[in-house]
Amino acid sequence: MAGASAAGTAAGGPGAGAPALAAAVQPAAALPSLTVSYAPAAAEQRGKSMLVLDGSGREIDSFNADAPRYPASLTKMMTLYLLFEAIERGELSLASEIPVSARAASRPPARIGVPAGTTVRVEDAVQALAVRSANDMAVAVAEAVAGSEDAFAARMTAKAQALGMSRTRFVNASGLSDTRQVTTARDIARLAGALRSRFPQYLPYFGRTSFSFQGRVFEATNKLLGRVEGVDGLKTGYLSMSGYNLVATASRGGRQVMVVVLGGTTEAARDREVTELIERYYAGGV
Repeated sequence: MAGASAAGTAAGGPGAGAPALAAAVQPAAALPSLTVSYAPAAAEQRGKSMLVLDGSGREIDSFNADAPRYPASLTKMMTLYLLFEAIERGELSLASEIPVSARAASRPPARIGVPAGTTVRVEDAVQALAVRSANDMAVAVAEAVAGSEDAFAARMTAKAQALGMSRTRFVNASGLSDTRQVTTARDIARLAGALRSRFPQYLPYFGRTSFSFQGRVFEATNKLLGRVEGVDGLKTGYLSMSGYNLVATASRGGRQVMVVVLGGTTEAARDREVTELIERYYAGGV
C-alpha cells in the first residue's frame, strides 16, 4: 500500500529504522535464471483473499490465501524492489535521471504525465510509484534497469521465485491487465515483508500521504494513511479483473501487523475490511 507521513531524504534514501515486521521467508542467496517456465493457475476474476500476519510473520487469520489472484498495482512493490537493488549495486542513485520512452509515456492512468523524450529523477519515480501508483513510471524504471519491460518482467518473476513467491508470475512492471500476471495473498505478504526487511531506508516513501512534482500535488492512493492509527504502508491496487487490493502494515505499542486483502468489491469496502482486521488484531480478536 502507500504510506503515512513524509520523512526527509538523504543520499541513500529516507532515513528510518527497520520495522520488526519481517518477511515470512528469507530470500534465496542467488537469483535464478531469467528464463522462468513456472505457470501459475489462472486467477479468479475479483476472487476474494485475505491474510493477517503478526510482526514475526506468523499467520493470525486467512481466507483463500493461496488461491491465484491478479495483483494489479501491488505489482509495483516488486518493481521498486528491483529498482532498490539496482541502486544498491551502484547502477543508479536517487539523483539519477532516467529516460521516459514513448511506451512509458503512453501508459494509461494512473500516471504523472512526464512527456516522452524527457527524463525523470529516480527519486521522483520512486515517489510516483509508492504514493500514486504511476504506470508511466513503472515502465520507465523497468526500461532503465533492464533495457525493456519484457526483460524486467522476467527478472521480476525470477526474483519472486527467489523470495519464495512460488505461485507468482509477472509479465509487466505496472500490474496493468494481463491474465498471465498471477499471485496469491501469501506471496504478496512475502514480497511486502521482504521489501520492509531488505530496504527499510526506503519505507518512508510508502508512508507519504502526497508528493509534489513539477508544481502538482499527487495524493496517495492509500486512504488509510493518517486515518487509521498506526498504519504506515504499503500499497494499493485495482483492476476491473482483480477488484480492490491492499496490503497494509501498522504498528501500535510495539506490536506490528500486516493485512492483505485482495478482491474487494469497492475501495470503501476494502478499506473498511482492512481497518476492521487491524482493529480486531489490536483488540486481541484475531
